[in-house]
Amino acid sequence: MEIERVQLQKHGDHRGMLIALEEEKNVPFPIRRVYYLFATQQGVHRGQHAHRHLNQLAVAVRGSVTFLLDDGTGPVEAVLNDPSQGLLLGRMVWRELYDFTDDCVLMVLADHPYDAADYITDYDEFLREVGGYPRDAAAWQRR
Repeated sequence: MEIERVQLQKHGDHRGMLIALEEEKNVPFPIRRVYYLFATQQGVHRGQHAHRHLNQLAVAVRGSVTFLLDDGTGPVEAVLNDPSQGLLLGRMVWRELYDFTDDCVLMVLADHPYDAADYITDYDEFLREVGGYPRDAAAWQRR
């Protein structure tokens, strides 16, 4: 699986920095929903699902978080720890988030509003739908 990062253009001077997020420019889809995670406790795993239709761009605006991603070809890890870099999460990509720093604020932009029917919360069902390979037990031991 290839990790697709988006480098966001920083604007600033001695007064501070600014990053603008604009749909169809540095966000490659229409923005229909924005949410953010914060105050995540140590040892907590979030996500643990895939979306059938949703595309997202995740940005750690503060702190750090690790993603375990799988498109059916096997899991890969990606760390977000730079507010000028986003991580594209396409449809049919299983995601698990963990190793949040105490100060982590993770902002996510999505191309659709919330829809519970779009979630796949069972990893084996996800693999069946995506036509992926059976779980590699060693790669998922961190769960």
